Amino acid sequence: MTRSYVNPPALFESLPHGFSQAVVASGSRTVHVSGQTAWDAGRRILGGRDLAAQARHALENLRLAMRACGGDLSDVVSLRIYVVGDPSEPAKAAAVGDALREVFPEDARPASTWIGVAALARPEFLIEIEAMGVLD
Repeated sequence: MTRSYVNPPALFESLPHGFSQAVVASGSRTVHVSGQTAWDAGRRILGGRDLAAQARHALENLRLAMRACGGDLSDVVSLRIYVVGDPSEPAKAAAVGDALREVFPEDARPASTWIGVAALARPEFLIEIEAMGVLD
């Protein structure tokens, strides 16, 4: 499987924010992962009301889902991230961006869209992360 991370100079520099502008991937199987939250297997919220902690737990759940499909986070090519409230607020943007930078190396950051929402499926959810991966 091949992947090319595309960050043209004509677009703003997104890597410091934790994502690439585009990813070109080829492989024989795609994985579509439902939105992951900070719930554990027992439906307990991890991270309390802390967005950064919930983001890290949601990304860990994404890692577990990818592993169950025969891949890992390096196979993720795109993310759709839902954040309760305005994701451009500096503290929220930093919390999400920091979590992304912790798990995706700068030279392999997935394409990403961040969407502010009024609420998610449960009132305790602050973030939900949906993903697409490409496996060989």
